[in-house]
Amino acid sequence: MSQRKIGIVMDAIDDIKPYKDSSFAMLLEAQRRDWQIYYMQQQDLYLEDGISYADCELLQVFDNTEDYYRLQPSPPIKLADLDVILMRKDPPFDLEYIYTTYLLQQAEEQGTLVVNKPQSLRDCNEKLYTREFPQCCAPTKVSRKPARLHEFLQQHRDIIIKPLDSMGGRSIFRIKLGDPNTNAIIESVTDHGSTQVMVQKFIPEISAGDRRILLIDGEAVPYALARIPAEGENRGNLAAGASSQAQPISEREAWICQQLAPNLKEKGLLFVGIDVIGDYLTEINITSPTCIRELDNAYGLNISAQLFECFERKLQA
Repeated sequence: MSQRKIGIVMDAIDDIKPYKDSSFAMLLEAQRRDWQIYYMQQQDLYLEDGISYADCELLQVFDNTEDYYRLQPSPPIKLADLDVILMRKDPPFDLEYIYTTYLLQQAEEQGTLVVNKPQSLRDCNEKLYTREFPQCCAPTKVSRKPARLHEFLQQHRDIIIKPLDSMGGRSIFRIKLGDPNTNAIIESVTDHGSTQVMVQKFIPEISAGDRRILLIDGEAVPYALARIPAEGENRGNLAAGASSQAQPISEREAWICQQLAPNLKEKGLLFVGIDVIGDYLTEINITSPTCIRELDNAYGLNISAQLFECFERKLQA
């Protein structure tokens, strides 16, 4: 069999923290399997006469905290000549991101396995996608009208408000009934009523952690990473200073994963990270889910190997 070729679309590799970066874990596994790795950023993709290409570089990776990669020049590559493309560009999910998915879809139509499926990246907003699983979720409302958001606050008395297009805990606020900053928070997050936002009933079990669970083609890794808010914080995001603790998934979490699995498989979402607080699903992360390395280190796993075995099955099907 000829050498497999994998492309990765990601943010600047200079800026990652390799010891905790999930994309880097995937790249290490690709190299262990002797796959040829093509590195590209979003701006490197282009379309010519209906065919998608990328300016790219050949990539070698080393499991170090410094001096962890080497790049070598490469001619532009037709995306359809790659066996697999990992779309690992972090949000925000803006128009440029959407344009990128169209370029990736052209390669997919020619037989390249794109992870995750470009159409599903467009269709499944990481916050709104939870609407397909109401049996798994706490009370939730999406609106841009301040009156409706105030109504939700009156009903539930303690809520979380967050934008639909960000990551890492950005612009997430907790509002309690009577908070004098309520109007200012709603104005800020909705941009004075011009942007839809999500409100959810506050789940006090956040004190025990916002639990990240990874799924590969609908099958859950049997361990979760509980991201425990820092003192004085409500956000269980590592980027917001949360600490982390790896734990086996609970019976309820396994049930939530079972509820999601058929839909994830149908939509071609091969690598997904769901967030669970207490008994409730809060987000379904499909753009660039993280926490591979933390779970690998805690339990002696190789989640990337499981992912690549999934790729091999898909490529041989």
